[in-house]
Amino acid sequence: MDIQWYPGHMAKTKRQMRESMPLIDLVVEIVDARIPISSRNPEFDSLFSKKPRIVLLNKSDIADEQANAVWVRHFYEQGIHAIAADCKSGKGLNAFSPLVREVMAKKIERYKQKGMVNRLIRIMVAGIPNSGKSTFINRLSSGGKAKAADRPGVTRGHQWFSTRDGFELLDTPGLLYPKLNNPTTARHLAYTGAIKDEVLNIEELAYGLLEILRTNYSDLLSKRYKLTEQLPDDCNELLNMIGRRRGMLMPGGIVDTERASVMLLDEFRGGKIGRITLEFP
Repeated sequence: MDIQWYPGHMAKTKRQMRESMPLIDLVVEIVDARIPISSRNPEFDSLFSKKPRIVLLNKSDIADEQANAVWVRHFYEQGIHAIAADCKSGKGLNAFSPLVREVMAKKIERYKQKGMVNRLIRIMVAGIPNSGKSTFINRLSSGGKAKAADRPGVTRGHQWFSTRDGFELLDTPGLLYPKLNNPTTARHLAYTGAIKDEVLNIEELAYGLLEILRTNYSDLLSKRYKLTEQLPDDCNELLNMIGRRRGMLMPGGIVDTERASVMLLDEFRGGKIGRITLEFP
């Protein structure tokens, strides 16, 4: 399955980001804690090369807890400040403001020396679609609300929001890379909902996800779908087994595999199967 999705507004978003750089003090890059490699746009390295950056591992509450700690340590070893958090509940975000002030300490001191004691720190919030940028902003902002939804492509323009901690946050639309050359990256983005389902083969996607879950998280899979027997190697057979357990049958007792596929992806994305990470450093 060749997965590609790059709506026209994304090229405009990239240009607007570049034009906004002179206004920005720091960039917060929101990534999905379940796929910290695939959910990082490689173009950001050149786009934000002259600005300090913090990587925020969002959705850490539904990612493997041990993997979260490994990833935070990995980013620090690469010289990148990082925290794991859940922007919906706010868990872990209490570490954000102190980290910003630590990263910006020298610049804040320079502002003070110029008499700019209470100058607001301007932060761009960037990431791929459906990574949780608007949810993050809504947690921190003291005024208006950014548009947030559990699907990609909701935010379409640049918006500024103020926080109680003396920050100004610039919300930006999700930005994917123009060409998804790595099929594993593309699949991981599709599994987690960063690519619109309408452009995907849902059943083929479900087979790929089942292969990962059967290999790395078989206990969680068996527990969620009450599979008492040994899991089959064939993912088509496994999907049929799950669909049958959930009563997703068509006339003649045939499993509705499309319906079962949608259910599997929805439950994975919602963390109902368990805390799962698909990528490790």
